[in-house]
Amino acid sequence: MSAPARPRTLRTALLAVAGICFMTGLAFASVPLYRMFCQATGLNGTTGRGVAAPGGVHRKIEIAFDANTSPKLPWRFVPEQEQETVEIGARDMAFFTATNRGAQAVTGTATYNVTPAIAGKYFTKIQCFCFTQQTLKPGETQRMPVIFYVDPKILSDPDTRDVQTITLSYTFYPVDSAKTNS
Repeated sequence: MSAPARPRTLRTALLAVAGICFMTGLAFASVPLYRMFCQATGLNGTTGRGVAAPGGVHRKIEIAFDANTSPKLPWRFVPEQEQETVEIGARDMAFFTATNRGAQAVTGTATYNVTPAIAGKYFTKIQCFCFTQQTLKPGETQRMPVIFYVDPKILSDPDTRDVQTITLSYTFYPVDSAKTNS
């Protein structure tokens, strides 16, 4: 190989390695970055997280609660109330109940979404059981609270003018014990 070709080959190799490192880093960062983006924009009904409610504005909205379980999870999972009228901006609480109908202890975790998706950025959870592993013994029942509020900014958004009901939906999935033990 001639002398001028070596620096060119070395530069190409270094660029390839840098590209691989960049793409690997981007792959690892994509999930947290996507989650942050969804929480900031309300994309796909992703809710925000809050510490305290701003206070009621004397306008009300209906909140519907939906609960689902994976067919692989032997749980009965239901909201204690299927629907509730809440004051926009005021702190509120809803409860869901899960019962293990299986013969052995099972661990599950819940994911959530809000519909209509455009309302997701205004539905703010202060405390939630989602993404936290819940283990229930055979026959055990657990009551799980969700503390939330609907941001008053929903009233000034022209895209949410017609929203009269927001649905908060959870789905519980079994946790793969092989992955959690390794």
